[in-house]
Amino acid sequence: MSTFESIIIVVCAAVAATVLGNLIFSAFAEWKNPPIGKFVECDGIRIHYLERGNVDAPSVVLLHGNGTMIQDFMLSGLVDLLAREYRVICFDRPGFGYTSRPRRQIWTADEQGRLLQDALNQLAVRNPVVLGHSWGTLVAIALACRADYPVAGLVLASGYYFPTVRFDVWMLSAPAIPVLGDLIRYTVAPIISAVLLPSTFRTLFSPRAVPTSFRTQFPRSLMLRPKQLRAAAEESALLVPTALSFQSRYPSIKCPIYIFHGAKDAVIECQQSRDLQRALPGKAHVDVVENAGHMVTHADSAEIAQAVKFINSRSKHQASERGSYPAETVRGIHQRRT
Repeated sequence: MSTFESIIIVVCAAVAATVLGNLIFSAFAEWKNPPIGKFVECDGIRIHYLERGNVDAPSVVLLHGNGTMIQDFMLSGLVDLLAREYRVICFDRPGFGYTSRPRRQIWTADEQGRLLQDALNQLAVRNPVVLGHSWGTLVAIALACRADYPVAGLVLASGYYFPTVRFDVWMLSAPAIPVLGDLIRYTVAPIISAVLLPSTFRTLFSPRAVPTSFRTQFPRSLMLRPKQLRAAAEESALLVPTALSFQSRYPSIKCPIYIFHGAKDAVIECQQSRDLQRALPGKAHVDVVENAGHMVTHADSAEIAQAVKFINSRSKHQASERGSYPAETVRGIHQRRT
């Protein structure tokens, strides 16, 4: 046997061992962190969701960002806060947590909005306030733009709404490439991601520290499964094109919108939210949270819950005036920031 042949055999054996190791790791991660909610099936896709609160109360739908899961909203305190007054539905979006993401479909924000509309119809959820964080803001907007589904209002946190030069998202898209990406996801990507995860969390929460509850209780091993890495890579690749295609649709949104953004966000610049407000004159209010980063949902969960309450109050008592914010009302509720 030649030296070259020996090298090939060793490399193939190493790749096979790494793939097997990642499959075992994924199985162990799911055994250690089983589903915490229920499932609803739409178009053959199993959607994992958590439901809290009074089923007869107004509904709030929570949509997480790229790479995370239902547990993000739970650990932020938002689920418990909102469940005191509302029926809260929190989804694992396609490919994350325990919701499947079939490869037969390109999971754009519009496709996810369509799928979640079907799920919400099955759950008899109508006219909800939809709260989206990061990539989830695009899905929330897609849902609000659907002509056949009523939405009471949007609460958007740390969103990306207009295309910019983002070399980082292209670099993170490699595991989404067919064949080559599959090889990366089942070999080196989980290892590299595990090494980078602590610094990634610090960047997401900066300038604040990563909360102890998040650091110790968030199921990070589920994030490192090859199938979830594919979902995260695909959404990185779709981020800029989605913002590009959506920017002409913002003026057509009819429901009221409340926008939150951390002033020190190191992932998505705060200017994105200010630009969205300008694109929605009279419909949106921006709340810039000082000393907060990308995970503004953890930094100011009480104020975000208050925004949900404000929208629900307007929906109930001022339905005929929906679509604009009386400035004096906003100032009365939010005196500490602009």
